[in-house]
Amino acid sequence: MIQTKAIDGLLLREMVIAGAALLEKNRETVDALNVFPVPDGDTGTNMSLTMTSAIRELNAKEYITACSAADAMSKGALRGARGNSGVITSQILRGFAKSLNGAEAISPVQFAQALKKGSETAYKAVMKPKEGTILTVARVIGEEAVRQAEETPDDYEALFDTILKSGEAILQRTPDMLPVLKQAGVVDAGGRGFMYILTGFYAALRGEEPEKLLAAGEESEDEGAEGAEEEESPFTYTCSFVLRHIRETVTEESVVIFRRQLNRIGQNVKAVREDDRITCRLDTNDPGKALQYGLDVGEIVECSLVNHKEERRAKEPPKVEETPKDAERKQYGFVSVSLGEGFANIFKDLNVDVIVDGGQTMNPSIEDLQKAAESVNAETVFILPNNGNVILAAQQAAELSERDIRVVPTKNVAMGIAAIVAFQNDADPDSNASLMESASQQVRTGTITYAVRDSDYESLHICQGDIIGLTNGKISYKSNDIRDVALHLMSDIVTEDDTLITVYYGQDVSEEDAGKLQEEIRERYPDCDVDVYLGGQPLYYYIISVE
Repeated sequence: MIQTKAIDGLLLREMVIAGAALLEKNRETVDALNVFPVPDGDTGTNMSLTMTSAIRELNAKEYITACSAADAMSKGALRGARGNSGVITSQILRGFAKSLNGAEAISPVQFAQALKKGSETAYKAVMKPKEGTILTVARVIGEEAVRQAEETPDDYEALFDTILKSGEAILQRTPDMLPVLKQAGVVDAGGRGFMYILTGFYAALRGEEPEKLLAAGEESEDEGAEGAEEEESPFTYTCSFVLRHIRETVTEESVVIFRRQLNRIGQNVKAVREDDRITCRLDTNDPGKALQYGLDVGEIVECSLVNHKEERRAKEPPKVEETPKDAERKQYGFVSVSLGEGFANIFKDLNVDVIVDGGQTMNPSIEDLQKAAESVNAETVFILPNNGNVILAAQQAAELSERDIRVVPTKNVAMGIAAIVAFQNDADPDSNASLMESASQQVRTGTITYAVRDSDYESLHICQGDIIGLTNGKISYKSNDIRDVALHLMSDIVTEDDTLITVYYGQDVSEEDAGKLQEEIRERYPDCDVDVYLGGQPLYYYIISVE
């Protein structure tokens, strides 16, 4: 049962850590809810990395007041937000923090109002909000939370009971709002991720392990979680120890207090009691204090310490080189998101200043995009997201910057290439933005990958391992042969008015196989020029564009 009547900054930090930990533990479960059975479904990954960034900011110092902790959480999430789901999550936290301006501690009424404000902020951040998504789940939770808080203004137990029940109920209704979810047999991935976060919040308030409070019917996924968390962890040490000969004065409430003490100095806390034994683990910067807390409970009989600092340093991305202050600023600059050596070289040949790795398998964060754009010594910088899941992050990066940054909403690299080819150096920024967007919209694309799970999509029954073709982002064909899918896609996207077909082959396709496909396409479409280039992209065998 929740005993507290108000949440201070230290307890809010514990809640955020618990929410992020439960989400990370179930990251793959959320990723698997992607509507399309493609290998780069990453909703859970993006939300988890966004929450990890929030924790990193929270751990930078000790925040006593609730408003200061909420501000730190918001700033961290906004900087590290990745993908549409991560950006929306960051906006929910942004609105939550704004609602708590000046609050030293959060009452149930204030918490409910902050959830509602978070939902409203997220809706405003999305140009065309769609119901049946995380937005709907957050909105209903906020509305029901405010209603409950009005009835029981001092009762966090009743508030969170309403939050979790109303959230799960509306989440189960998302397939009725989005037919594509119903056909795929899944609920909204972002909504499920948000529920994991809130369930973790509740666990921290009760002083319990988050896994014990999972929604009915949901199972926790252990595989792969710990390694991903360690890679992003802001802590230097993983401290594991076992306590035996527990003091006679230690009760279950004492163990809850002990677990909270560990949560105040770290994250990923485990403190599980079994008879006369308590098994403990946490990531922390102060293992000595963790062990001291343990000595107040019992005797340490086993202990191990792992230092991750050098490993994390080795994984840090290279710093962007700063342009000399006395360098002359040019009129235009470009940032392009892409993945694959071939595409990187193509964009460099087209005079793109900065290539940001990402797109199909890892979406760059808002901070990544903002830093990249601001590193370009130009009056106006155009960002080419080249992925539908990166556009919102790019728009937020442009909004946060004081520089003139324009986002051309390109949904794939083929559209990005068409956009930059249409750029005119003597045109003004507004005209160029219009020219580039118009050119990108003229491109029709086909992509070929493989299915990672069984699924039904419209009239297709897709089995794991099938080769699938997507026409302009929608699954249109399946087969067990890459060539067969490629030629079928051509019949979908090529018209009699087209003159150019461009094939970009991925890292798992040989130059010889790409050349053979080029010849077959030429035979079928003799009136079109057919060009083939190495894209080098992972997971997708071919990306084909038609103009």
